Amino acid sequence: MIRKFGALAVVPAVVALLALLPVPQAAAQNNTLGGAIIGGGIGAIVGGAATGKAGGAVAGGIIGAAAGAAIGSQMEPRGRYYWYEGRCWRKHRDGSYHRVSRDYCY
Repeated sequence: MIRKFGALAVVPAVVALLALLPVPQAAAQNNTLGGAIIGGGIGAIVGGAATGKAGGAVAGGIIGAAAGAAIGSQMEPRGRYYWYEGRCWRKHRDGSYHRVSRDYCY
C-alpha cells in the first residue's frame, strides 16, 4: 500500500521537473514540441491530482500534450515575425498582429 502512494507522489514530481527543462529550438522549428511538452506536463499533474491515480496522470498527460501541440503549432515564430495560415504577421507593442509581406518570414 505504501509503495502505491509513494509511486503516485513521485510521478507528478518527475513530470513537473521534465516540463521545466529548457528545450533548445532550432531556427526552422515551430512551437509544436514545446507546447506538447508543457501541455503534457501540466495535464499529467492536473490529471494525477484530480483522480489520485496513475491512470489519471497518464490520461491527463496525453490530453494535455495533444492540446499543447495544437496550440503551439498555431503561430510559428520566424525571427521578429510569425507565420500563420500561409501568411506572415508582425506583433506590435499593443499586442495586435498585422499582416506584412511574406518576404519577412522567409
